[in-house]
Amino acid sequence: MIKQLAHLCILTKDLEKSRWFYCEVLGLEEGFVFKRDEKPIGFYVKLGENTFIEVFKGEVVEQGNIRHMAIEVEDMDGVIARIREHGVEVSNKTMGADHSWQAWVIDPDGNEIEFHEYTKESLQLRGGVCQVNWQD
Repeated sequence: MIKQLAHLCILTKDLEKSRWFYCEVLGLEEGFVFKRDEKPIGFYVKLGENTFIEVFKGEVVEQGNIRHMAIEVEDMDGVIARIREHGVEVSNKTMGADHSWQAWVIDPDGNEIEFHEYTKESLQLRGGVCQVNWQD
């Protein structure tokens, strides 16, 4: 039986810059470190209960089929302020077609991250049909 997403693995050109972004800028907690011959080659960051982002040093290639990752937040304004305090560009919050607040940031390796703050009307919580007006 499928329970939930365990982790999403991304590659980085610069392990320390990614650690700074995910742990310092976003404020996520490091779960553990991967080492080979005592040399760090990757790390996990905690993203909620038993869900993680796995980051490995490696060759960053063109974007594949994953467009972005979405992270649920409780205080969108606080998240945006924290990111901007670190000198990182982040969009203003907007209301999505799904009735959830959203804001966007790009990590040091070009991965798009969407922050989601659910509202009482969010389709993620209520279900329904999400009418959109954008083109593919």
